[in-house]
Amino acid sequence: MVLRRFLLMLCLLGLLAGNLRAQAPKYSNEFLSIGVGARALGLSNAFTALANDATAGYWNPAGLTRIQSNLQLSLMHTQYFAGIARYDYGSLAFRSGDNNHFALSYIRFGVDDIPDTSELIDPEGNINYDRIRSFSASDNAVFFSYARLFPSVENLRIGANAKIIRRTAGSFAGAWGFGLDIGLQYQWKAWHFAAVGRDITSTFNAWSYDFSEEMREVFTLTGNEIPKSSLEVTLPRVVLGAARQFYFREDFGLQASLDMVITTDGRRNVLIKGDPFSLDPSLGLEFSYKNLVFLRTGLGSYQRYTHEDESYGGGMQLNMGLGINLGERLSIDYALTDVGDQSVALYSNIFSLRFNIDRRERTEPQE
Repeated sequence: MVLRRFLLMLCLLGLLAGNLRAQAPKYSNEFLSIGVGARALGLSNAFTALANDATAGYWNPAGLTRIQSNLQLSLMHTQYFAGIARYDYGSLAFRSGDNNHFALSYIRFGVDDIPDTSELIDPEGNINYDRIRSFSASDNAVFFSYARLFPSVENLRIGANAKIIRRTAGSFAGAWGFGLDIGLQYQWKAWHFAAVGRDITSTFNAWSYDFSEEMREVFTLTGNEIPKSSLEVTLPRVVLGAARQFYFREDFGLQASLDMVITTDGRRNVLIKGDPFSLDPSLGLEFSYKNLVFLRTGLGSYQRYTHEDESYGGGMQLNMGLGINLGERLSIDYALTDVGDQSVALYSNIFSLRFNIDRRERTEPQE
């Protein structure tokens, strides 16, 4: 009953968000859709129901209640576009008392050392390379997460995020934003179910600009409009997830997971298109041996494209991964992503680490 009411609330929020679609860009704050943690990325982001470590602060805050230590640190670094863009993530999760679980997470996606040639020509009309400066364009987000077991329903977990967003382009453009997420996880026998509402009240980024007189003159001479302060809206999305654990003999296991991302900002180039709702599914498989070695693969991010002969086709991105538990305190995960179509995407090698500190007695099997 509680889960049904939660899902109904998310659907109503999506319907109410339809009134904002006219002023909302379709891909606002998309850096928050990339994902974190090599384990989840190796499963093609089919991780909402599986989240049981510090990365749950991003995927589903309710999963923080399943961490098997009092304190856990998670770190990830990768690069995209042949090293031009850097993507960094860190999270610290901890428990306070018997049923209070917290996490602090940070994400940065940025391009550094971008040449600024807006003042290349001096006031006398001469080209002066000494006037070239460099700047960074970065997207940053901080998550404050809280989770607990639901008091009146067994095996039901609930969590929430408050996130602060800071996006910058050098010193001349910047935006501040604030958003809320809420998530549920429910376990029934070997099944795990999940529901997450991201940006449930819509997330608003307030952009402001500060241009020098020289830059304003460049805009004027090149016929470009000088940007003005504006408001960017990120509409809600709902993620529904399910996962099941299978065991083969004593040492071998398999976890299968499915996520369905429901967006509310109009027709997208995904598997199921609609207006205002579109649906993007992803599937992940994780094979384990003695809870020490893990092999992972996943399918997701369906895209439809046009061939040179103007015929249509489609495909999904194939990801793979590997995980190793080095004792009870340290885990290393690796993912190889963007291998679905090499003609339009590059290989990305992603590594992440997980440290457990002050381990407590387990209350459920490690997954």
